[in-house]
Order: sequence, then C-alpha cells, then structure tokens
Amino acid sequence: MAQPLVKKDDDRDDEAEYSPFLGIEKGAVLQEARVFNDPQLDARRCSQVFLLLFLIDLMFSLCYSMVGFDIEFVCYLFLFQVITKLLYLLNQGETFTKTEATEVFFSVTKLFQSRDLGLRRMVYLIIKELSPSADEVIIVTSSLMKDMNSKTDMYRANAIRVLCRITDGTLLTQIERYLKQAIVDKNPVVASAALVSGIHILQTNPEIVKRWSNEVQEAVQSRAALVQFHALALLHQIRQNDRLAVSKLVTSLTRGNVRSPLAQCLLVCYTSQVIRESGNNTQSGDRPFYDYLESCLRHKSEMVIFEAARAITELNGVTSRELTPAITVLQLFLSSSKPVLRFAAVRTLNKVAMTHPMAVTNCNIDMESLISDQNRSIATLAITTLLKTGNESSVDRLMKQITNFMSDIADEFKIVVVEAIRSLCLKFPLKYRSLMNFLSNILREEGGFDYKKAIVDSIVILIRDIPDAKESGLLHLCEFIEDCEFTYLSTQILHFLGVEGPKTSDPSKYIRYIYNRVHLENATVRASAVSTLAKFGAAVDALKPRIFVLLRRCLFDSDDEVRDRATLYLNTLGGDGSVVETDKDVKDFLFGSFVIPLVNLETSLKNYEPSEEAFDIDSVPREVKSQPLAEKKAPGKKPTGLGAPPSGPPSTADAYERLLLSIPEFANFGKLFKSSEPVELTEAETEYAVNVVKHIFDRHVVFQYNCTNTIPEQLLEDVIVIVDASEAEEFSEVFSKPLRSLPYDSPGQTFVAFEKPEGLPIAGKFSNVLKFIVKEVDPTTGETEDDGVEDEYQLEDLEVVTADYILKVGVSNFRSAWESMGPDCERVDEYGLGPRENLAEAVNTVINLLGMQPCEGTEVVPPNSRSHTCLLSGVFIGNVKVLVRLSFGLDGPKDVAMKLAVRSEDETVSDTIHEIVASG
Repeated sequence: MAQPLVKKDDDRDDEAEYSPFLGIEKGAVLQEARVFNDPQLDARRCSQVFLLLFLIDLMFSLCYSMVGFDIEFVCYLFLFQVITKLLYLLNQGETFTKTEATEVFFSVTKLFQSRDLGLRRMVYLIIKELSPSADEVIIVTSSLMKDMNSKTDMYRANAIRVLCRITDGTLLTQIERYLKQAIVDKNPVVASAALVSGIHILQTNPEIVKRWSNEVQEAVQSRAALVQFHALALLHQIRQNDRLAVSKLVTSLTRGNVRSPLAQCLLVCYTSQVIRESGNNTQSGDRPFYDYLESCLRHKSEMVIFEAARAITELNGVTSRELTPAITVLQLFLSSSKPVLRFAAVRTLNKVAMTHPMAVTNCNIDMESLISDQNRSIATLAITTLLKTGNESSVDRLMKQITNFMSDIADEFKIVVVEAIRSLCLKFPLKYRSLMNFLSNILREEGGFDYKKAIVDSIVILIRDIPDAKESGLLHLCEFIEDCEFTYLSTQILHFLGVEGPKTSDPSKYIRYIYNRVHLENATVRASAVSTLAKFGAAVDALKPRIFVLLRRCLFDSDDEVRDRATLYLNTLGGDGSVVETDKDVKDFLFGSFVIPLVNLETSLKNYEPSEEAFDIDSVPREVKSQPLAEKKAPGKKPTGLGAPPSGPPSTADAYERLLLSIPEFANFGKLFKSSEPVELTEAETEYAVNVVKHIFDRHVVFQYNCTNTIPEQLLEDVIVIVDASEAEEFSEVFSKPLRSLPYDSPGQTFVAFEKPEGLPIAGKFSNVLKFIVKEVDPTTGETEDDGVEDEYQLEDLEVVTADYILKVGVSNFRSAWESMGPDCERVDEYGLGPRENLAEAVNTVINLLGMQPCEGTEVVPPNSRSHTCLLSGVFIGNVKVLVRLSFGLDGPKDVAMKLAVRSEDETVSDTIHEIVASG
C-alpha cells in the first residue's frame, strides 16, 4: 500500500519523527500478507513495490544499491516489506485476533523454503512476536530444530532464540543438550543466542538452566566480548539467591581477567552489591573490594571508568577519602567532547552534591562552563549542582547566568532549578532579596501549573523560614494573583495571605489585591477572597470598618457561596450589628484548623433529626478510623465483635459509645474519649478466642473483652476475666460485668472498669485470666448437662500506654495549624533511632509508637530517600490539640537520626510526647 510522502526536515528538531509506516492499517497489511500463500510470486507487482520503496528511500538518502539486483531479489524485498509492516503493528500495540494470528502464522511458515538470509531472519522475528499457541508450535518445531543443527550460523542462532521463546518446559528438556553445546560454541553469535535464551528461560524453568553452570562458567572465560557479558549475567542470575556464591563469583573474577568492557561494567555492579550487603566497618578502612573499584577508574574503557566512579559515589557511608578518586575522573569527563560523558558526569556529581557538597566544589569551575552547553539537560544539571555547592559570594553571579538560561529549557527542568534555588536561599538567608526577586520574575513568565506551583511553594517556604523575606514575598504573591490563570494557586495564595498578612507591619496594603479578586475572578476565588478579608478584619482591629464595607458589597454577588460567606463573616465579626462571640472565639473560628473529619460530620448531619435542641458539633466523633467493628477472623471462627452492632453509616466510635451507655454502671463515666483497636489476647486456632478493646474516659478505663467459644460440645457460663493490676498501681478496679452464657460460635462481651487519676495519661500492665463454668453439650440433640465444672484459661498480658490517650485527628492544613499554635509550648529534641533497614521502617515505627494521625500523605517515604519529614496531628486527653513534626535522616550506613518538634496547647503535653519517644 503506497504511503503519502512526508517531507523530513533534518533541521527542525521539534517536528515529529518521520516514519515510513505512517498511517498503515492492520486490514490492509493482513491483505498483503496473503501473498505468502502464493505458490509463485508476481514478479511485476514486486518490482513496482520495490521501485516505489527505492524512490522513497532515495529522497531520504537511504537508497539501496541497484547494482546486480534481479527479479528474485525484488520478490524477497517485497516479502521483507510485508513482514516489517506486521512487526511494526505488533510493536505499536496492535492486537491480532486468534484467527488473524493463526492465518498469518501458517502463511509465514511457508517462507521457510526461502534461502535468503534476510528474509529468513524476518521469518524468525515474526514467529517469535506472534507467540503461537501450543498446537501451532508443533508446525514449526521440526523446521526450527533442523535450523538449530544447520551449518549456517545465522540459522542456528535465530532458531535457538525462537525455540526457547515459543516452547514449554517439556520440549526444552529435549533440546537441552543442543543448548549446552551452543553455549560453548566457537561462533560468538550462536553462544550469545544460547546464553540470552537461558536468561529468559531462567524466569520460567530455573531448574533446567541451573544444570548449565559448568558450560556458563566456561563461557565466562570467552574472548568474545558479548559472550563474556551474557555469560556473566546468566551466571549471576543462577547464583543470585546464594549470597556466599555471589561473593565467591565476584572474588574470583576481580582477581582474574575480564576482557569485555560490558562484562566489566556488570562486574562493577555486582561488586558494589556485595559491598552493600557485607556491611563491614568503613571507618577502619577495610571495605571489601574497594581497591578493585578504584583500579577500574584507570581502565581504558570510558564506560567502565564511569560505572566504577558511580559505584564508589553510591557506597553506603562513603568517606571523603574514598570519594576523591571518583570525583577526579568525573571532573575530567566534564570537559569531554562527548555529550553523553558530560551528561553522565554532571548527573552523578549532582547526586553526590546532595550528600557531600564539599567534595564537589573542586568541579565548580568546570561546571560553570557547562551552563552554556548546547544540551539543555547538561546545562540544567550543571546549574542545579552549582546551586547546591556554591558559596555565598557566587550567588549573584549564578543568578545572572541562570536568568539567560531559563527561557530555553522545559518546565520539568525549570522545576528542578526552582527547587535548587529554594535550597540555596535557605542555606544563605542573607541572599534572600536577589533570590526572591528571581523567583518573582520567573513567576510572571509563561509556564504550566506544576512549574508555577513549584515557584509559589518555594516563595511560601522562604516567607515561613526567613522572617525578613515575609513582606516582599507576600507582595510578590499579590502581584502574581493579579494575572494568575490557575484557580487552585489563587485560592492557596489567598489562604496564605489571610494567615501571614495580618502579622506584617502594614496589613492594609494587601487589602486592595484581595478585594480585586472579588470582582475579577471566578466564584471559587471570589469566595476564598471573602474568607481572607474576614481574617484581616478579625486579626487587625483598625481594618474592621473597612472590611465591613467590603463584605457588605459582597452580599450582592451572583454566587450563593460568596453571599453566604459574606453573611456568615459579617455575623461573626459583628458587622451586621449583632452581638458577637469573644475575640478568641472569632479567631478560633477563622484561623483554627478544622479538626473534625468531614465524613464524620456528614454522617452526623444526616442522622440529626430537627428538634428544639440545636445540632451540637462537639458531639461529632473526631476519630479518623471508620473500620467495621468485626475483628480479625481466624479460620473457622466468626468475628468476635460488639455482639450485634448496627450496620450502616455510624462510625466505630458511635457504636462503642452506644454500647457502653447501654450499661448503667458506665453511664456516669462521662464522654468516651477514645476506643482502641482490638488487641488479641489468644493465639489463632485455640479453644477460646479473646481480644480486648481499651475504652478511655477522663477518669476511667474500661476493658471490653470480646470472647468466642470455638468448641461445639461446650457451653460456657458466668464468663469473667480476672484482671491483676499489681503492675498498674495507680489503677483501681471499680466494676466488672460477667457474661452470663457463651454458646458455641456466638460472640459475647465481658467488661472490667478501672478508675485512674483524672486527666492524666497513666500507663500500666495487666495480667488476665479467663474464668468460666464449662457444661457439656450433646452435639446430636443440643441438650446441655445440668452440672458444670469451673475452669480457667490464661490470656496474654495487656498494657495501657501513653499513646492510648492520644486520639487520631487530622488537620486540613498542617502549616496553618502549626503556625496558629505558636511556639510558646513547643519542645524540640533530637534522637538516635539506631540501625534500620530504611527510612520507611523508622517512620512507621514512630507513627505507631505515638498513635497519631499522619497528615498530607507524609507517612509515605519516597524510595532511596536519605531524609524525610513526617507531619502528625492528634488530640490529647483533655481535648488538648497536639501537632508533631518529625525530621528523619540517615546518619551513617543505616543509623537513623530524628529531630522531634512538638507544639500543643499545653507544655506538659509536649513534654509527654517526648517522653513517649524517649522511652519507646
């Protein structure tokens, strides 16, 4: 099928890449593929197609040599073209139906009669890509096995690849002998084909490949570069689950002679892996195999040198002495004439600069010359590396160079530069003016949402962390929202203005910018602007009259949300002449974080029935969890939950509270503060399944023991848990409620209540024994014997810890909540958490220890991170809000250090959080 001629302009890099297959259709190609079934090809048709291809290729300087071609050659080219189109469709994700694939497969197999090497190679490719079914494989198996023993090496190599791809383990055992011979074949193409096939087979039939170890070991000594490379890769995969075997392999090869640069690169990777797993003491200088990596820095192959340098820079706990030779060779690559070497070197140095900036400073002069590199990726990496390693005196010079550079790079590279500038400003706060001006200038330029958001976030962080930058930064943000096309950014900036603007020396200068949004923006931004105006009115008494006037004008807005907000804030601030709450109440309403989960508020509002009693927002549960009450099921057991909790919207906390209120003895305990997750007190598959829920009140703790009888021939009566509180001296038992009867597989509850000092987070350890009367049950009639036997069953110990007195409560905006809390009751300290597998383990451990709610997704640690910040929020018993900022970092190979900052409304609560971590 003739394709439209598309002119290819080599001088235009931004044009779509030209493809000779542009616009081909599957149906037309399948129609052409029927030519494979023709007993004799139409030479005239083939010649016409070939001439068309010749003319097209001539236009793009890709013409064939026409000397000595005959009509048979033209026919082969035509077939070659059809198979190429089929392969193109398959690789573009086009799917063939079962019928289409079968038809093409059987047609292609007829081309095995051809002796043309190029056409035969295409036949191998199409068979491999079509992945025929088991019944179809039989058709070509004999032909492929014949080719595998052919005298033509090209046939042998391709037949091995195809056979190993399309056959199952049964046939592989039949050809295993041939594959072993091929691995040590003198022809490197055949040997490589067998080795690569072995790598693929290892994923599905490892037991077969593991029998080839001797042959693969021999192939590792081959003089052919690719054979040695593939053999080493396969040998490592065979031994990868045996750490000692891998270590021995690396030891033997680092002392031997690996000729292939590709194999040498693999060996460098395996060596660095062994070093990481060895975990030897780097301080004593006995890091294994380091000498080998350093010797590779003097290799004649550039890729081996680079791999060795990169491996050294990525060693855990690498020292400055170890880094020096690697940095030296990377510095030489910076001035290479090859763009790929410059890019590789500057990218590696960029990563090193994150952890060892001083080690990279010697390369700064070389990297400054790369700022004007034609390759924008190289230039971007050079700039960001310089920003990480530069000193205070070089900031202004770098800013001038970056200004001319920013317009030439894509947004994703600009974001990297912005983040580097933000880090530099935090490093040198005295340079905030020039850096803030730079961010403000690029904020006004064209760019996408992610790019603009990165700039806005950077300015916000600088305002928060550098007090002198607050006023100029806020003005830059105000000027930006004048022309901001992104609703999300406008609302976020307005919210931030409402928090920070009133704290400046002249808050009135921001009012004009905010009120302009009420007239010139969409409804969402207008509503946000109204809220921001109200915050200024609440925080700055001198601005109240002016704010009242502006809010009254908003009462005539066309949008319901804007009008409702204006009415609400006028009422709250007293602008409508009504009596307002105290100044503290107003500020709490406008600036306080919304601590009630929206899903709980929605559920409570739906369940509220209009009456003379107004809706009480304090009655809305603040627990985030909304799991069902059913505890974990053991095989063959039913859940041991709350008996018959109501199904539907009510949360877990609601159901627990209703259950406790139904027991008269607990009615005077007050409002339930928190209910814990069920704690298992028995092993799975035991005679009796018991777990406990800890209910925390201000002066009491109630243990709810959920019990299940798993023996069909028994009925338990007068079930009670005897609790020994000798290791919890400040707790005194006040009440216990036994369970009258516990039939087979029917969950029930027994309760024990303790009194404790009011409002204090008292900890203690309790031992538990389950006591009951056992009565035998006839399994056929179901009748129960009258007489029973007293028995008891030892349960696991139970602990009440300080974290049980903290309720998981999220905040909608952690930064705002943190700043509104103030530093008066802040406590900051640093802790060593010892060796951990990774940062994620350390983060999860501390979160579980404190029992607080992670905010803004900060509980997720990015892979391979060396530092991380986690934000937690909660409410301490007594309704004391508490916020935690955890900063983690790797101190050495695997040791984790943590900085803990706590803010709360009570300094004793802040101290308690630190005590939990110190004792945990």
